[in-house]
Amino acid sequence: MSRQIVIGAVLLVALVAFPLVSPWSTVILTVALCEGLAALGILVLLRAGQVSFGHGLFFAFSAYVVAFMAAAKFGHEVLLLVPIATAASGLVAALVGLFIVRYRAIFFGMLNLAISMVFFSLLEKLFSITGGADGKRVPRPTLAGMTLERETFEFWMFYITLALAVIAALGVARYLVSPGGKALEAIKTNETRLEYLGVSSRKVLYGAYLLSGLLAGLGGAVIALVSGHVTPELAYWVRSGEFVFIAILGGVGGVAGPFLGALMFQIIRGYAAVYAPETWHAVLGVMLLVIIFFAPTGLYGLIAGRKRAAPVKEGAR
Repeated sequence: MSRQIVIGAVLLVALVAFPLVSPWSTVILTVALCEGLAALGILVLLRAGQVSFGHGLFFAFSAYVVAFMAAAKFGHEVLLLVPIATAASGLVAALVGLFIVRYRAIFFGMLNLAISMVFFSLLEKLFSITGGADGKRVPRPTLAGMTLERETFEFWMFYITLALAVIAALGVARYLVSPGGKALEAIKTNETRLEYLGVSSRKVLYGAYLLSGLLAGLGGAVIALVSGHVTPELAYWVRSGEFVFIAILGGVGGVAGPFLGALMFQIIRGYAAVYAPETWHAVLGVMLLVIIFFAPTGLYGLIAGRKRAAPVKEGAR
């Protein structure tokens, strides 16, 4: 736990300081934090041995809630838009979760993907409402009642997102060591034994799914405000796959992992788009293979897990 705090503190200091010396990086870092929040939701489900290929649903839903509310001049304020949009995605997760938590493994992942793709199709086909493939513009709202210029708005949105990410990470870390979090691990290892103990695995997984949807929704709400534009691509399967990619890349051993993965993902995508614009997806694929074969615990595991592996090896002897 102490190692997790050290890694998180170093990452936090670096994130606080970097935009001050490189103001151009604020949007990129904010996008990375948003994707890290969604990947943190994936981490919660992975603790139960379940993976979702459809979290773009919650990411896109909250983003569109922000777009519609901002366009309607209803709650044209960041401090209202973010919590309302996040709660809306949480409501969707609560409804979808009632159905999804009945399934496990590949069925769990594919059903999430299917529902997400249905929502993607609705966003594309209902042109008169959603703007179709062109999406919707998000007018820049006020921040704490102040109308800010674009650069100032992006600057403060980064630090607000960073604060939200820290709160979310601390909350998830606390949850994972709670009885509910330990029950998630029991679902992964021996769900039948958990039921014998009188604990409903469906209720445990339902709580985790709801939390996971809220985290993805929070990321989607912020990214809509920062980018100023939402499109159906946010709900596309590729976006959902990126969240899983980021979670694996960063590692699921600690809550800092998804954010490490999101930052590395942005770096890889940025450089690959410049130096290999036609094959940058292949670059990401090769990177994923390298992680799976040579660093299965992800970036977090490379930093934190090296010393932890030694006693296990000695014990095996």
